[in-house]
Amino acid sequence: MKRKIYDELLKWKKDSNGEVALLIDGARRIGKSYIVEQFAKENYKSYILIDFNKIGDDIKKLFDNYLNDLDTLFMYLSSFYKVDLHERESLIIFDEVQLCPRARSAIKYLVADGRYDYIETGSLISIKKNVENILIPSEERHLYMYPMDFEEFLWAMGNNNLMNIIKKCFEEKKPLGQLMHRQAMDYFKQYMIIGGMPQAVEKYINTKDFKEVDIIKRDILNLYKEDIAKYAGEDTNRVQSIFEEIPSQLQKHEKRFKFTSLNKNARYREYSGAFFWLQESMIVNIAYNTTEPNIGLRLNRESSALKCYMGDTGLLLSLAFDEKGLMDEDIYKKILFNKLSFNEGMIMENIVAQMLVSSGRKLYFYFKYDKENSANNMEIDFLIAKNKITSKHNVSPIEVKSGKNYTYSSLNKFKAKYADYLYTNYILHINDLKEENGIVFLPIYMAGLL
Repeated sequence: MKRKIYDELLKWKKDSNGEVALLIDGARRIGKSYIVEQFAKENYKSYILIDFNKIGDDIKKLFDNYLNDLDTLFMYLSSFYKVDLHERESLIIFDEVQLCPRARSAIKYLVADGRYDYIETGSLISIKKNVENILIPSEERHLYMYPMDFEEFLWAMGNNNLMNIIKKCFEEKKPLGQLMHRQAMDYFKQYMIIGGMPQAVEKYINTKDFKEVDIIKRDILNLYKEDIAKYAGEDTNRVQSIFEEIPSQLQKHEKRFKFTSLNKNARYREYSGAFFWLQESMIVNIAYNTTEPNIGLRLNRESSALKCYMGDTGLLLSLAFDEKGLMDEDIYKKILFNKLSFNEGMIMENIVAQMLVSSGRKLYFYFKYDKENSANNMEIDFLIAKNKITSKHNVSPIEVKSGKNYTYSSLNKFKAKYADYLYTNYILHINDLKEENGIVFLPIYMAGLL
């Protein structure tokens, strides 16, 4: 499947000329190994893929024993993998490199040697046990990979033109029109339900069977649960509790994570390590409350007030409907045709978070509760800053609406209070694009373009 990160790999190969290795970090099963191997096949005379999840200690120990004798190291690797290495024309891939920290540390010396190019892939890259007692190489360029975005989903579905129309209408602030909007929403609903995990998308393309897709997604969720049990260490129980709680937290009107749902005496400081683990694994996307929509949203971050979204919305659905261990195809179809009564805002807000993150955004929201005067209460789903900061008008508030009829009193109060801070006010909804009352109403499928 075509992935945008492929162009980043081409750019790295051209620009770095072997002077820096590339580290691709991402959740499990998002296609890191696949895309890197495809890149190797199409752009190098030969390549070696060292999968540290499969190889034995004899290969791992090569990085302990022969860093001072790289000729012998390369001779062993070439012989073991039965691949001839060619100077400046071969790529060596360290797959699941977090399982062999010593190999990651060796990148410093391998890059300095200059004979070959190096790409590392992994997950849980920054977890303490995976960086203990090693020197993180400065010769390492970090690249994040996410589930397939909506445009990549469209490509996989064989539609190479729709996103061009969507982009043009977004740039010109014009509606798509009834016919094209309906088509875009039909595709987008499928994307929300299936998600962006490549295996799930491939299964849907081949079978058009939601039940078969659900089996794939549950396999991935089980893999994540096994990783938590295996790698979360002393935080295992807390990580498991948070992970299982995500759907019910997002189902509430106020989607801020309530720690008391985990334990009536629970506090953020007790669970901060568990949230860090989930965020570093890229299984979830975390949004933090910012107390003022000013330049540098991070400067006003309130870490203990957060929302926890699943990294992939398709996985969220399978996690949410887990009573029988398999999501019935009828439920998928009812969601597709808006015939299921549940809080669709859960899915809509999660998919917006997913799209903002995959386009390079950190997640922030705004929340204010005034127990003495409810007129001052406000909650804005997301805040994003302009790419080019000016003296004022730098932050854009985003509200997400799942139904056709809705109010937006929080956004109006927010506009009035912070007029000098705000750039463009957005509402993401299921209808076509329009501008009204100083607000740009965007169809939900444009979220990734913000």
